[in-house]
Amino acid sequence: MVRPYAMTQGRVAPSGGEFDLLAFVVASAPDTPLPASMQPEHHAIVGAAWEPTSVVELASKLDLAIGVVRVFLGDLRSAGFISLYEPPAASQPHDVDVLKAVVNGLRAL
Repeated sequence: MVRPYAMTQGRVAPSGGEFDLLAFVVASAPDTPLPASMQPEHHAIVGAAWEPTSVVELASKLDLAIGVVRVFLGDLRSAGFISLYEPPAASQPHDVDVLKAVVNGLRAL
């Protein structure tokens, strides 16, 4: 068993900025060979993302920690091998009035 920090060489954040766990991952060109410098997990991610898959589903399919997958997705996105599509709800702030109504409703129970 390899520790997650060893797989990512100590990196804990994806390059190129954060992204939502529900973002969809799609391989840009699944048949394009990756450079030899990429790790086997990079190859597995590109192979599993030939159709749109969320980040959490990808981590589950590959049996990898979500932090490791996020770091590797950042590498692949920077190199242009994948595209990430954020769900619209993730980019919009939450409506405070709706959240207050939910909390008040839960308290009333």
